[in-house]
Amino acid sequence: MDKINIRAAAGCDLERVMDFYHSLIDAMKDAEYKPGWKKGIYPTRESIADYIAAGELYIGESDRQIVSSMAVNHEFNEGYRSAGWSVDAGSSELLVIHILGVRYDLSGSGIAAQMVRFVIDKARRDCMKAIRLDVIEGNLPAEKAYTKLGFSYRETVKMFYDDTGWMDFKLFEYII
Repeated sequence: MDKINIRAAAGCDLERVMDFYHSLIDAMKDAEYKPGWKKGIYPTRESIADYIAAGELYIGESDRQIVSSMAVNHEFNEGYRSAGWSVDAGSSELLVIHILGVRYDLSGSGIAAQMVRFVIDKARRDCMKAIRLDVIEGNLPAEKAYTKLGFSYRETVKMFYDDTGWMDFKLFEYII
């Protein structure tokens, strides 16, 4: 796919972003690899509104349509604390990618790579030490995509999220 326009979401984008995630959840209900998201549980309207208000939600658009979305901030699951990261970084020195989604019919088109490169550029501009994220164990397309973009697998940890409950997640890190 051609280059998408990536920008911070605004308050007026809330309904479109919710429609995007709900459509993605519906489209992936029978997919082999699922993100674990559930309508009304995560991402919620409140969590998306909070990300937008904090300037942490980014959308990728093509022809005025949302084709991707993600949240980027300094917050992470408690399970990250005991992980064997390759660089020592406090929360203010790293970025964490959350809820990165791409319109299902555009999977494999390079949109996720554009979104992640956007975060890498942002991390460099903001003088961060690393970017971190987690992937549900077994989500091979996501694991492969992040590794291809230069992320290193660190370890697998059991973590709790409202939408998944207790599950094993693979932790990945990109050193800036």
